[in-house]
Amino acid sequence: MVWRKNDLMGRIIGSAIEVHRILGPGYLESVYEEALAHEFVLRNIPFERQKKIALNYKGTPVGEGRLDFLVNGSIIVELKAVDTFAPIHMAQVLSYLKATGLNLGLLVNFNVVKLSSEGIKRIILTPKII
Repeated sequence: MVWRKNDLMGRIIGSAIEVHRILGPGYLESVYEEALAHEFVLRNIPFERQKKIALNYKGTPVGEGRLDFLVNGSIIVELKAVDTFAPIHMAQVLSYLKATGLNLGLLVNFNVVKLSSEGIKRIILTPKII
């Protein structure tokens, strides 16, 4: 199936909201990861969980990172269960976007009262114009 990114993003956000509606805040990130994976399956959203990515420095492999979710090979979803987003959380998603060559990520914090307004950040990597 061919997915438009905006449609897919809406389905991902809808899935996260459903998980938060049922579980609420206060659990470990791993609980939300498991529940969101289940919700993706129920909604037929293609994903890879704990996807390993190679990290390079000037063309030399220096390690690996792990994406919480890579949805449809095109959207990175990073989960948190923290009091509030910190700048490092956004920087982490931006680093993952740079490492993968993708341009769209979603940062989701389940430890909030209202997920739709407090716990979701869309992160877009725009190409640098020199």
